Amino acid sequence: MIVALVFFCSFLAFVVSAVAGGGAGLVLVPLMRLILPVASIPGALSIGTAVSSLSRIWLFWSRIRWDVVRRFVPTAIPAAALGAWLLTCFEPVYVEFLLGCLLLLNLPALFRRSPTAEIERPLPLGRLPWLGAAAGLLSGFTGAVGVVFNRAYYRMGLDKEEIVATRATNEVLLHLVKIGLYAAFGLLPRSALIAGALIAVAALAASFTARHLVSLMHERIFRRAGLLAMVASGVVMFSLSGTQIMTIHRVWVSYVAPGDEHEIQLYWGGVRRFAFEREDHGSLALERTVARSELPAPVSAILPAIEAAGTIVLIEEVRGDGHYYEIYWRYGNVLHKAEVTPRGTPRHRALAPLLPDS
Repeated sequence: MIVALVFFCSFLAFVVSAVAGGGAGLVLVPLMRLILPVASIPGALSIGTAVSSLSRIWLFWSRIRWDVVRRFVPTAIPAAALGAWLLTCFEPVYVEFLLGCLLLLNLPALFRRSPTAEIERPLPLGRLPWLGAAAGLLSGFTGAVGVVFNRAYYRMGLDKEEIVATRATNEVLLHLVKIGLYAAFGLLPRSALIAGALIAVAALAASFTARHLVSLMHERIFRRAGLLAMVASGVVMFSLSGTQIMTIHRVWVSYVAPGDEHEIQLYWGGVRRFAFEREDHGSLALERTVARSELPAPVSAILPAIEAAGTIVLIEEVRGDGHYYEIYWRYGNVLHKAEVTPRGTPRHRALAPLLPDS
């Protein structure tokens, strides 16, 4: 069942990739995470993408823009080697999150009447070595980011067949080098090779299907599809990497209503850092968990007296309708709170009975 699912999704992804100017790898990342370790995903995707690029080069050989390839590839290959090495040292999720944010910036362009306005500002060929280095580094580090550079191909004035052919030529050596590096760094286990081979077969079938679709598409629709692929990839990267970052740092948001209060709380590292509270008169207040060392001297002077009556469990700084500190302490099975101004004037009241300690 999983084999059929991987093949079907890969076929669709590479068909869409051909007509949308890339994005197959990014679309397949969520599926690959179900069957492979995160560090093995770039290698598996590179195998499939390399086969896809080779087939597109064969099918669109006459439309390759060699002037672009000559400037792009020499810097892309060493940068890809650096990116593959960085994958063994760092977690790529943070880069994926930033790329997702950048791709989402293309959302306004989808609503423009003409999605090809960027052609009015041509990209000088002299900038291609820098573009190749950026593409190689990101591709080696994350596995597949070709869709990030769609706008650069549009600004060079390439038509749809030239984009498909030139992109494939720029990327094929990149992917082959990455496959060798992933294998050398131990990032291509048997499971990744099997998944990569399955993706490669689907990519090959998709290239023949996409050849006819590209020839039938209007240039404007092709570019619009490219922008859509960029935004869709941004949504995928933003959501997946954002979720993973939240897991790594133990980040979550919760809503609580202790007593007559209502709070939205933000936890980082498993510890509550901020909270938005609706105060009695309806205004909003921002609460921040603080350490004793951050308290003003008059507030710190009150703590010994509170500790004599119970155990302090939380201290917060509150900014809303005024500036004050909340000190929570527990006596027996009752939680108490003192609201203290920076000058050290306290008051307290019981919030709610706590369950007895088990």
